[in-house]
Amino acid sequence: MAKRKVSIEDIAVDEKLKSLYKLQSLLSEIDKIRTLRGELPLEVADLDDEIAGLGTRINKLELDLKALSEKTKGEKVKIESSKSRVEKYNTQLENVRNSKEYDHLSKEVEYETLEIELAEKYIKENAEQEKRLKEQIANANDTLKEKNIDLAAKKKELDEIVSETKSQEEKIRDKAKKTEALIEPRLLNAFKRIRKNARNGLGIVPIQRAACGGCFNKIPPQRQMDIKMGKKIIVCEYCGRIMIDPEMVGLEVEK
Repeated sequence: MAKRKVSIEDIAVDEKLKSLYKLQSLLSEIDKIRTLRGELPLEVADLDDEIAGLGTRINKLELDLKALSEKTKGEKVKIESSKSRVEKYNTQLENVRNSKEYDHLSKEVEYETLEIELAEKYIKENAEQEKRLKEQIANANDTLKEKNIDLAAKKKELDEIVSETKSQEEKIRDKAKKTEALIEPRLLNAFKRIRKNARNGLGIVPIQRAACGGCFNKIPPQRQMDIKMGKKIIVCEYCGRIMIDPEMVGLEVEK
């Protein structure tokens, strides 16, 4: 008679606990590797965002400068047109036939002269604004250059650390995936949720000196006995971590 295939759910609780503890050990090793990388990945990401923001700002400033330059060109065209009309009106003034015509032409000359003065005022204001924009663009470009140098240095440092630890991390991840395959999905998901919420990333902890190895709260004697028996999954009533008897995973019992 053929033997019935044992499913993950049929595995004894103590074996499930051992698999969970093994997985925790592997994941803790990966956490240590990530700690070696420190804040570098976040710093690189922040610098990337900063550089993108600076690029957008410089682009906007350059567009503003271009628009201002176009306005200045428009004012210069107005000046030339007004000067041309003033010249024409002055020529006509030399040949006026009556005072009414003289007054009309004089007012036109006065109007065009005011237009020239106003356009020159705008050109002067635009020149001052252009100067400020050019200074802002130059400063932003200097900052962008510094940020790019900083980013290149941090990326190089991060790449060196990653290259040193990548192979090691991949091997551990491979072992972790194989271990995960031995744990039933519901229990694995519960473990991952606990681990995610735990400050130190520990989802399963051994008992230490009659206390939870995660939050160090005392465990009642009967509960300690249940954990030692390994017949069911028991979580700490204070921190929610899964608890395991240290002897079950070959750890020395702390007195």
